[in-house]
Amino acid sequence: MSRYLFALGYLVMRRRWQVLAVWLVLLACAIGFSVITGGKTTDNFTIPNTESQDAVSLLKERMPAYSGAQMQVVFDTPGMNKVTDQQPSAQVEQVMTGLRGLSQVSMVVDPFEAKAISPDQQVALGTVMFSVPAGEVTDDTLDQVDRIADPARDAGLTVEFSGAVYPGFNPDVSEMPEVIGIIAAFIILMITFGAVVAAGLPIVTAVIGVAIGLTGLLGVAAFVDVPTAATSLALMLGLSCGIDYALFILSRHRHNIVVGLPAEQSIPLAVGTAGSSVVFAGVTVIIALCGLSVAGIPFLTVMGLTAAGAVLVAMLVALTLLPALLGFAGDTVARFISPPLHPGRPEEVARIAAYEPERTVGHSWGRFVTRFRVPLLVLGIAVLVVLAIPATRLHLGLPSGASQPESSTARKAYDLVSNSFGPGFNGPLLVVTDLSGATDPGAAQTVMDRLRAEPDVAAVQPAGSGNDLLLIQVIPKTGPDETATSELVTRLRDDRDTIEADTGARYLIGGSTAANIDTSNRLADALPVFLVVVIGLALLLLTVAFRTILVPLSSIVGFILSVFAALGAQVAVFQWGWGVEFFGGIKSQTLSFLPIVILAIIFGLSSDYQIFVVSRIKEEYSRTGDAIGAVQDGVAHSARVVSAAALIMFSVFVAFSWVDNPVVKPLAFTLAIGVLLDAFVVRLTLVPAVMALAGSRMWYHSRWFGRYVPDLDIEGAELERRFTANTARGGAD
Repeated sequence: MSRYLFALGYLVMRRRWQVLAVWLVLLACAIGFSVITGGKTTDNFTIPNTESQDAVSLLKERMPAYSGAQMQVVFDTPGMNKVTDQQPSAQVEQVMTGLRGLSQVSMVVDPFEAKAISPDQQVALGTVMFSVPAGEVTDDTLDQVDRIADPARDAGLTVEFSGAVYPGFNPDVSEMPEVIGIIAAFIILMITFGAVVAAGLPIVTAVIGVAIGLTGLLGVAAFVDVPTAATSLALMLGLSCGIDYALFILSRHRHNIVVGLPAEQSIPLAVGTAGSSVVFAGVTVIIALCGLSVAGIPFLTVMGLTAAGAVLVAMLVALTLLPALLGFAGDTVARFISPPLHPGRPEEVARIAAYEPERTVGHSWGRFVTRFRVPLLVLGIAVLVVLAIPATRLHLGLPSGASQPESSTARKAYDLVSNSFGPGFNGPLLVVTDLSGATDPGAAQTVMDRLRAEPDVAAVQPAGSGNDLLLIQVIPKTGPDETATSELVTRLRDDRDTIEADTGARYLIGGSTAANIDTSNRLADALPVFLVVVIGLALLLLTVAFRTILVPLSSIVGFILSVFAALGAQVAVFQWGWGVEFFGGIKSQTLSFLPIVILAIIFGLSSDYQIFVVSRIKEEYSRTGDAIGAVQDGVAHSARVVSAAALIMFSVFVAFSWVDNPVVKPLAFTLAIGVLLDAFVVRLTLVPAVMALAGSRMWYHSRWFGRYVPDLDIEGAELERRFTANTARGGAD
């Protein structure tokens, strides 16, 4: 593979003007595609083959007015007497009448007619049913909803909204995380390279790749439902992977320049050597993200595919656009800055790394690891295991009003309803009862009586009827995020056959709370399967890459430790609330899709670092045959670059962990912790320690294994030998 990449690097360097033009045209086409199609992200998703989705399908068929999104309108009378008094009640009636006139509203339940008044008569709870799913409710409709409530607010009432859709439910995404991430990346690259051009090129190429990926994603959103969180995930991965992949190639190119190779030889050689690691790492990430489709959940599949697309663009940019720009840059990538406090220091560091790697900090760390390999193994594994302990208490769920920021209308509505009516009113269950086969004339009442007899049910009331369907609203005693509510849904479903046998009526448990429970259960069931798939994939890919079994086994164990340590940290902070205020977050459940997404991404990123570190160690071992010395020299050559790459990813993810979004925040935090632990604890400490402990046995493979497993030369050792030989003869490869 390295030979083909060498040829690619040579071609794009020679044709750099054409390559640059192609990428600029692709960028213009992606932007034009996005503008013309006008695609927007949406949170309108279905979970096929679940009972809650079957309930929606039945409603669409026989009672379509009840199949759309639902919104709660909460009225509070702070400083007033009662919401039932003449002036407040008139304002409430005016708001509900105004909402009833909106084109996308199919039904409005007046709080006075439904008797949805709190015991102290301070709070009223109205309901609005839309004729379309949440993702199809337009911004104009939501703006009108908010304006209709303004007169009541002016009269002194508090009006808040919650539910599947409401004004402000899809807040604007800030560009600040990207800006912070880019600034942090530039600072890290300046420290790493000590040259402005070398620090700037990875950022330029990554930004171009992200722009193409995101605009293309928005264009596709006009034809496919793309979740809002997919853009943040694609942005995080596109930016971080784009910078990291460029960093791997640029660091090898800069090393070649420092040791005296001309740019026209150094560029293709860097693409042929470091580019092999980039291709393998990128393909691994892409396959892992595409593997999210095993869960069988459409929105998760789309998230994985869009993120994989962003990583693919980042990889292609690093392999083609970057070498072209390096051709324009020439030797300026080695034009070092001269800091006032340490003049000449960046150039001195670069030359020491090139000519005397044994003097580098990386080599010192390699010597330390090989010398104290057993204590470091014990300590490192112990730290990761301790961090992973909270992961045994994962409580999966999806965001509700309780997980929203305290300033949001959904959170205010949630608190008002919980305090005035009870937590269960924030997550009512919708029991869709089919009476077409009823054998008992009193079947409807019997069903409601049986539902009311459940100990964890606070209230049962009819919510509508038609076409032999009866809608029953069941209010649990507990909130939508609590385990007791999930257990109640399970019991109600388990009792269905008995009730049907007695009455002939059959029901389905639906509503947003039941849908969230079904989604969480589906994802929990898919997690072990996906873990097995990822482990099998890692074993296969790394075995082919390094032609030995011990390297992939050590990598898999390290990957599992770092993933569960990151999940444990997430549980401790966001689920248990240890320091969650520092991140501006809210104590809540673990996102149901977070573990499987983290597994996919950390697996891919850990493969990046594993390949880059171990390929340099293998390169040194192939050259010298000294197992311990190869670990020390390999760590010396890779530690600086891997540290920079990990810190860049960490900075990008940390920047996103401050986003005021209950989905993005814990996802970014977990990725940041996972990358940090995997790079510094696993790849730069535990893996070298294991390799030093195993010695030459680490690279053993039987004859039949060597005969049937191809040698991909992922470290580029054979390419470098041929290049050196041809250069000595004055020829070209």
